[in-house]
Amino acid sequence: MTASARHWPEFAMEAACLGLFMVSACVFVTLLEHPMSPIHRAIPSPTLRRVLVGIAMGLTAVGLIYSPWGQRSGAHMNPSLTLTYLRLRKIAPPDALCYVLAQFAGGLSGVLVARTFLGGAVADPAVQYAVTVPGPGGRGAAFAGELVISFGMMLTVLLVSNSRLARFTGLFAGILVATYIGVEAPVSGMSMNPARTLGSAFHAGQWTALWVYFTAPPLGMLAAAELYRRLPGAPQIFCAKLHHDNDKRCIFRCQYPMNRRTS
Repeated sequence: MTASARHWPEFAMEAACLGLFMVSACVFVTLLEHPMSPIHRAIPSPTLRRVLVGIAMGLTAVGLIYSPWGQRSGAHMNPSLTLTYLRLRKIAPPDALCYVLAQFAGGLSGVLVARTFLGGAVADPAVQYAVTVPGPGGRGAAFAGELVISFGMMLTVLLVSNSRLARFTGLFAGILVATYIGVEAPVSGMSMNPARTLGSAFHAGQWTALWVYFTAPPLGMLAAAELYRRLPGAPQIFCAKLHHDNDKRCIFRCQYPMNRRTS
């Protein structure tokens, strides 16, 4: 049996983590944006509602990263992040391919689960399956926004995960998710993630500027990785996990100190 074949539990966990993230996104956007929702009626400010969605999704990301599944799979939940670690040679190509496929499957499945339980509410024009589309600035602004936030996320992950603060990488990532939704969402919808965007777009039948979300996030993260490698005194990249300070096996090309690798 090949190494990748033995890694199927991690692939399944990646799919499940992004699936749960998408369920959470659909639930909270429905609660806060559906016109018949009592929470929507109680909070008339769209800015405040967006900030609350951001906090909810940031907490969701943190919970998934530190969950047993996230600890084991590394909690990429994003093809852009996986491809960047492939570029950094921290994940084997067959594993990277399986991770990306699992992430797309998880995104599609998560929205399907939300659609099953929320019914027509999640399809309401105010919710649209939590779809990500360009704001009033158009495709160019959306591309720039996605490029910047993806760059910032990847650079933060690399700086923190390879430092003495490594165990807090998930917290930094969650804070950025919350901040980006609160600040950048009006520009691009705040995706950073092709699988997340496709999951919503497929069910909503909304394909507006899909190319933005398939190009800007990986380009931004790859650029961040190239910058990190050139920073004076930057430490080596230990592993592709966002949270490694645990007793779960690691399937990556890992050099984490005191790691418990059993691939």
